[in-house]
Amino acid sequence: MEVLDPTVTRDDQPLFINDTLERGQVMTVEKQAASPADTPSCIKARYVLGFLGFLGFALVYAMRVNLSVAIVSMVNQTAIPHVDNNDTTDVCDNKDIINGTFIPSAGEFDWDDRTQGLILGAFFIGYVATNVPGGRMAEKVGGKLVCGLGVFLTAVLTVISPFAAYWGLTPFLAVRIAEGFTEGVTFPAMHNMLAHWVPPLERGKFAAIVYAGSNFGTVISLPVSGWLCSLEFWGGWPLAFYLFGGLGIVWYIFWLLFVYDTPSEHPRIDPQERAYIEACVESKDEDDDLGVPWLAIFTSLPMWAITITQCGQAWAFYTLLTELPTYMDRILHYNVQQDAFLSALPYLSAWIMGLVISSIADALLARQMISPLISIKLWNTVASLGPSLSFIGAIWAGCDRFTVMMMLAGLGSLQGAVYAGNQMNHIALAPRYAGTLYGLSNAAANVCGFLAPYIIGRIVQDHETLARWHLVFWMAAGINMLTNCFYLMFASATEQSWSKGRS
Repeated sequence: MEVLDPTVTRDDQPLFINDTLERGQVMTVEKQAASPADTPSCIKARYVLGFLGFLGFALVYAMRVNLSVAIVSMVNQTAIPHVDNNDTTDVCDNKDIINGTFIPSAGEFDWDDRTQGLILGAFFIGYVATNVPGGRMAEKVGGKLVCGLGVFLTAVLTVISPFAAYWGLTPFLAVRIAEGFTEGVTFPAMHNMLAHWVPPLERGKFAAIVYAGSNFGTVISLPVSGWLCSLEFWGGWPLAFYLFGGLGIVWYIFWLLFVYDTPSEHPRIDPQERAYIEACVESKDEDDDLGVPWLAIFTSLPMWAITITQCGQAWAFYTLLTELPTYMDRILHYNVQQDAFLSALPYLSAWIMGLVISSIADALLARQMISPLISIKLWNTVASLGPSLSFIGAIWAGCDRFTVMMMLAGLGSLQGAVYAGNQMNHIALAPRYAGTLYGLSNAAANVCGFLAPYIIGRIVQDHETLARWHLVFWMAAGINMLTNCFYLMFASATEQSWSKGRS
């Protein structure tokens, strides 16, 4: 049979389907997608899923990153030992402190740098453990239950986090690990739901909107957490946990009421919308589960390409996420409120840029100006190159606070291109196992969420100089670009032979 170019489109959107579809299949899907059958209802069920998914990821990221700001207020900087740095030529000038507001924190805990790195990284011990089981559970029992409970339990653990911290370091670490354990199922479970709910023509923009909730949550969490930490009410910093945890519990109520695993299970979906989705999305017979072809997956170079580039991008992302507030506090000498607002800028710009780039990528595919394979490689390179150059720019800027932030928020915003890069590549390789594949690559990538804070803590401990922090930035930039090279060599946009089950 003749293989047709998978970029067959309607006028305004690309057709994200497998390269191996035959001409008759492509023409049928295109005809159905272009038909007006999906137009009558104003609020579509899949848009409700997308909106609640966006809010869910915003909240789980808000609950994940609030500690990066809160820990600055939690730790009593005057109570922990600091080794004096005799190399006064390699530090930023402390005289130019903004408004003279830089005052060592009078927090309640005497955690040194190594302990703080352990606390920031503890979340990822649990997070990594449940990515693959979460994806597989979503494929077996449905993504609604798995994703919803993941957010809800994370919210409950977030609310009790301050009590655990006051109880002791060990209970606090246990809660952070448990929080990672419950949150680890959310991304692979949502990936499974997108495979059921989103027609191929809409996957690029849909994924950008849903998963960009993580950037939006970071944008909101950092400044709001910084403001809450400055208050005296209830000690200030615990409010950052109570607020976002409480919102997560409320979100779960709406998730239970309005979201369903598949269009066929939704009691209020417009029949025409259901027919449209089911005509475009390959349905899976739940009684025909052939099992996961683990050997084929673990020996698949395209799958390794996704996993390795996600590891590099995650290292850069978590270097910024977990360490930027500390860098701004200790090196650039912003106070916690200024720190929080400026720390959010890279995520705000990445959120906006992700939506813009996804639209551009879709437009190029729609006009058949670029193939799906070239598209994912191009935008993945942009997503890796931008943050890498931003780290190098921050090194070049030295102690110039404004230039450092412009580099991280400007060039760093290109990280948003990842949604048009590797993020939906799993569905192209094997739609049936989208959740499991995403769980595998996301678990591997988030090992960096533990390793990056720990290794950075070891590098800068007792020697917080520009040279040490510049080494941290060079390392993040180099890892990111090297892993992208592997993706360029081995990535694929073609459905794999093992995607139908055990061979």
